[in-house]
Amino acid sequence: MIAILLLCIPSNSYAEGEITCLAKNIYFESRNQPWVGQVAVAQVTLNRVRDSRFPNTICKVVKQKRNRKTCQFSWYCDGLSDKPKNMKKYREIFNTAIYIYTSDLPDLTEGALWYHTTTVQPWWAKSYRRTININDHIFYARPRGS
Repeated sequence: MIAILLLCIPSNSYAEGEITCLAKNIYFESRNQPWVGQVAVAQVTLNRVRDSRFPNTICKVVKQKRNRKTCQFSWYCDGLSDKPKNMKKYREIFNTAIYIYTSDLPDLTEGALWYHTTTVQPWWAKSYRRTININDHIFYARPRGS
């Protein structure tokens, strides 16, 4: 299966790097979620790449800082190792990242650019349109017409 998926990746280090950034973001943000939740987190990342208000590559989106101390995706600035510990799970997620990167899946998140877990209530959530709940993640898009 991995060999077949790898054949779908354009043969260049740029695509491989982008898939690695996507896979790490899925892993650190949603490895405990069902597959559909992992896809949704990946789609938020890709939605940001397509939105002119965010950086235009997956790696730049994943590594984007809000300010000096915090990042858009908290795992990237938490001071912990960015090397996955559960390699079996990471390989599964890497395959998911390849699949999402190379396919044209419908956007489950309806254009969401943000999400959070149900354990927090961020100040910004009321400013956006809630699109979908998947497991313990809530996804948000810009209000219609903005």
